[in-house]
Amino acid sequence: MTVTLAIVIVVIVIALAFDYTNGFHDAANAIATSVSTRALTPRIALTLAAVMNFVGSLLGQKVAHTVSDVIVPPQSHHGLVIVMSALLGAISWNLITWYFGLPSSSSHALIGGLVGAALAGGATVHWSTIWDKVVIPMVASPVIGLILAFIVMTAILWIFRRRNPHRVNRGFRGMQTISAASLALGHGLQDAQKTMGVILLVLVTAYPSHYSATHLPLWVIMCAASAISLGTYSGGWRIMRTLGRRIIHLDPPRAFAAESVGATVLYTTAYVYQAPISTTHVITAAVMGAGATKRFSAVRWGMAQTILVAWLVTLPAAALVAYLAYGVIHLVVPA
Repeated sequence: MTVTLAIVIVVIVIALAFDYTNGFHDAANAIATSVSTRALTPRIALTLAAVMNFVGSLLGQKVAHTVSDVIVPPQSHHGLVIVMSALLGAISWNLITWYFGLPSSSSHALIGGLVGAALAGGATVHWSTIWDKVVIPMVASPVIGLILAFIVMTAILWIFRRRNPHRVNRGFRGMQTISAASLALGHGLQDAQKTMGVILLVLVTAYPSHYSATHLPLWVIMCAASAISLGTYSGGWRIMRTLGRRIIHLDPPRAFAAESVGATVLYTTAYVYQAPISTTHVITAAVMGAGATKRFSAVRWGMAQTILVAWLVTLPAAALVAYLAYGVIHLVVPA
């Protein structure tokens, strides 16, 4: 086994480990509201999310190609070390925020890791891609999710204003199976592709004559889809409590509105804008928007503020950890 192949295998394993942590870190995004309203039991919800994550992972490649275009590492051992450092930075931040129960963004942890490692290793960073496909969608998607969820829930309240509340809740509790499945599908469509993009970046860096940046091998797709599904099934109970209870206690109609809006935003950004947005940001904002229709003070804005801080520091924090990781790994595996 050559040194290059050995490093490629190690980096791919780390990438799939990130994919796995993405799954259990973000599993709560798709199911927390359904569990909190008792529309689904936790185990059934996790199983549904895992299956839909896998299916969603197979439905597109545009986001993967966007992620692979964030940086251009040199085609050498040095380039592989840069990607490895990026992944370690992202995984570290995922684990830190998971431990404290903060629904931060695995997507932005990965992008931050790539940028931090690239800066440390002297690789090219495509700042235009980061600005157009990461920063702008990062700001716009949760704002859109919050506003749309508020509008959708307001419409639901008006349409069903003369119906029996008990029957309305029971009907929307049943419909949450569909909305939760749709959100989990969008999560797989978005987040598994990010790992696919990193693995493609590794392959093109190591073997430019055998792999093309425009073609994603089938085995990469299947491995990434499997890893995120396994991670999802492992569950993310700490973050589930934050989204399901600590922001606001949702009833079935509001949970349905939040999940439906979240899924719509995920599909639109994946297929139309090819942007790797944060599932966490979108569903959390949608929960706030739907919850605010109950009364503005019903949303626990203190917890929302804590989550916002976690969002803002994710990119630079993951970049810093990746920068430091590069310094350590570079000593062991010199260029």
